[in-house]
Amino acid sequence: MRHLRAGRNLGRSPSHRSAMIRNMVTSLFKHEQMETTDTRAKELRQVAERMITLAKRGDLHARRQALSTIREKTVVHKLFDELKDRFMDRQGGYVRIVKKENRKGDGALISIVQLLLKEEGKKKGKKKGKTAAASADTAAAKKKETKPKEKSRPAKKTEKPKSKRVEKETA
Repeated sequence: MRHLRAGRNLGRSPSHRSAMIRNMVTSLFKHEQMETTDTRAKELRQVAERMITLAKRGDLHARRQALSTIREKTVVHKLFDELKDRFMDRQGGYVRIVKKENRKGDGALISIVQLLLKEEGKKKGKKKGKTAAASADTAAAKKKETKPKEKSRPAKKTEKPKSKRVEKETA
């Protein structure tokens, strides 16, 4: 049984796996998009979202924790200064994984890992530019335009159709 065994092995030793994840996180924040296999992308998303949460905290301890995972100071600087502002409104879900195709050689699922843009964080359901009072005025105007419904008369009860049974006559 797999009790207390979280995460994926990815066919590597623990040291190789952590080095690979660190390199992938570094290049994701450097280029803001990368292409990798689906299972690696799912592991990468966990670490990348943790790093963005550290950047949103923004204190010295968070910066040092990020530097223990991301080994390039310029990338950590970019994360804490530029990318942090993009995600201050969001409560999570900073990384998108888009499935692309199967790799030709071994048939592995290939995915694109992207950091979300600032505009994509807004909800589409809300209308822009209208206040609550303006929308209430338009709703009241629509009610005035509609005609009141006419009361329909109840239909007359008709006789029920007779059954099709043919009664036998007794002779």
